[in-house]
Amino acid sequence: MVNNLKFESQKLAINYFTVAAILFGAQLVMGLIAATQFLYPSFLFEIFDFSVARMVHINALVVWMLYAMIGSVYYLLPEETGIETVGIKLAKLAFYVLTAAVTVVVLVYILVQIGPATESTIWLINEGREYIEAPRWADIGIVVVVLVFVFNLFATAMKGKQTGIVTVLMADVLALAGLYLAGMFWTDNISVDQYWWWWVIHLWVEATWEVFVGCLLSYGLIKIIGARREVVEMWLWIEVSMLFGSGILGLGHHYFWIGTPEYWWEIGALFSALEPVPLIAMFVHVVYDWGKETGIKEGEGHSDAKVMNNSPAFAWFVTNAFGNFLGAGVWGFFHTLPQVNIYTHGTQFTSAHGHLAFFGAYATILIGMFYMGVQGKNGIKVMKATFDSKMAIFLITFGVLGMTVSLTIAGYGQVLVERAQMGATWEAFFVSQDMVWFVQGLGWRLATGIMTFVGFIYLVKDLLTTSKNPIHEK
Repeated sequence: MVNNLKFESQKLAINYFTVAAILFGAQLVMGLIAATQFLYPSFLFEIFDFSVARMVHINALVVWMLYAMIGSVYYLLPEETGIETVGIKLAKLAFYVLTAAVTVVVLVYILVQIGPATESTIWLINEGREYIEAPRWADIGIVVVVLVFVFNLFATAMKGKQTGIVTVLMADVLALAGLYLAGMFWTDNISVDQYWWWWVIHLWVEATWEVFVGCLLSYGLIKIIGARREVVEMWLWIEVSMLFGSGILGLGHHYFWIGTPEYWWEIGALFSALEPVPLIAMFVHVVYDWGKETGIKEGEGHSDAKVMNNSPAFAWFVTNAFGNFLGAGVWGFFHTLPQVNIYTHGTQFTSAHGHLAFFGAYATILIGMFYMGVQGKNGIKVMKATFDSKMAIFLITFGVLGMTVSLTIAGYGQVLVERAQMGATWEAFFVSQDMVWFVQGLGWRLATGIMTFVGFIYLVKDLLTTSKNPIHEK
């Protein structure tokens, strides 16, 4: 197959996207296994337990998104700077090292699963810290790979043209690399340990990743609909400034009940809901500006009206604007106030928020970047929506929304029975697990999870075959 990408960096990006898609599929499969085990606890019992399926499900989510983000930067970097990525051979080596390490870690998770309570287990099998369970050797490898990535970005930006998007990315990747270090040490005080652990879990996701998404959205809107760079970069800088308040201080909503001072109640409640605002504002402003300009030019008979050149990617970007608002904003605000969170934390409310926020804020924009990669690789001038791309976005989006609503209903049942009526005791936990709202909610979660996986099949099929579809303009 002919590869129309002229930069080696962009060809490397396609490799990152490919591995990301594979891990995306693995994440969904593990999620379906865990969802089945919620309803049928004997399913794969003592062969592939729920704790392992859940761990691989969440870790695969984080890793596939990191792959897609790194790939997206390698894709946009030569176009933004005007030159090939500096140190591209080192970047390729880092990709193969990272992929080999991820493969080994996943195989150990699945085949070995647990080890004795010794230092060797922490180094070789599982570090045991939720969401960042990777063994210590893999931690060190991840840091080395990210440092190579940081070098590629900084060296290329300093040698080539430096745009606002690249400048923001330079600051963001430093934070991305630095914050991961907060999860590489431990203390024997659980409150102190949780304090620093949340720096990785929250600040990675709700600070550095949000800025990443802003950069990708800016680049995508410029490329797809010809958005004015000054508009998108203005909102990008607004986002960065707002994240210093909302994203960083929003960390407080994780400090409600871990032994930290009570002033975190007010800080966490106040700032947490502001994070999606600048991203949504950027999208609305740009689309309004584009629609207004295009309408005027078409009305005046101009032939240079801006044409949308990648409909599937743009559809996913639209979904990102709404999904970010609903998942990170609305469902986050549902239980970010301490007066509410005291009842909802640790229930399926949290899971509902997590599913929609990760999908709406990150998965959508990264799938859009997949389509931009396919467009560039195959030299498609105008990529149009196919039946498969429409089925993919419909099934995945409504599948995730269905899971979110189902988990919200299950969580509501837990709040009423387990927390409000029975006082959060062990007995209350088990009673709530048998309640009809909880069981039916998790049943619908499994059904809509299957719906999401079918959508993923359509997505992969479209990404692999859309280049042969005569509907596109080449």
